[in-house]
Amino acid sequence: MSDSVKENQKKRAANAAMETILPHLSPNTVLGIGTGSTTDYFIDELKNWKHLFDAAVASSNRSSDLLTSYDIKVINLNAAPLIDFYIDGADEINPDRVLIKGGGGALTREKIVAAASEQFICIADDSKRVGRLGSFPLPVEVLPMSRSLVARNLIELGGRPIWREAFETDNGNWILDVHDLFIEDPREIESKINDIPGVVANGIFAQQRADLVILGSNDGVTKF
Repeated sequence: MSDSVKENQKKRAANAAMETILPHLSPNTVLGIGTGSTTDYFIDELKNWKHLFDAAVASSNRSSDLLTSYDIKVINLNAAPLIDFYIDGADEINPDRVLIKGGGGALTREKIVAAASEQFICIADDSKRVGRLGSFPLPVEVLPMSRSLVARNLIELGGRPIWREAFETDNGNWILDVHDLFIEDPREIESKINDIPGVVANGIFAQQRADLVILGSNDGVTKF
């Protein structure tokens, strides 16, 4: 798939998400906004409707900066009431709407904002749909001092962790990208990894799976 085709698919998904939430926006609406190239397209569309809702909670400094550049009010999650919709992308999506996220390194804040939201809408191009999760390396955010300890435990789980060198999350932590991990039961693997001392969060979104997935394709959009 060419880059231009993929970008057009992302735009279709982003625009469809905007059409989905538009009838529900009100002066009291607070939106959760994720991180990544597909979400950037959604923010670009959202700026046209900023007069219809109250504020946004961003999952990353990058998204916060982009929202602010469009004069969209950004508030801290602790100051927010219930978030009505959380819109974000994914690196992999299975038929049960379970995701792998974190390619951009914002997985921890993404999980937090998703958990604080009434509805999580995942937007992506059609290439992100998979039968089983795991081809995309699973990001795991770790406290820096625990990197080697966590890596050894991930190897015991059957994965091949690689430190994402020269990268630091917005939380000041590090990322291990786990290759070759067999994810037969996403919820079980998510919990096992979270139980490793030093792990902040991992990129399996089984407990916080999407409520609605919108995929852009050459033929339009698919929702499930």
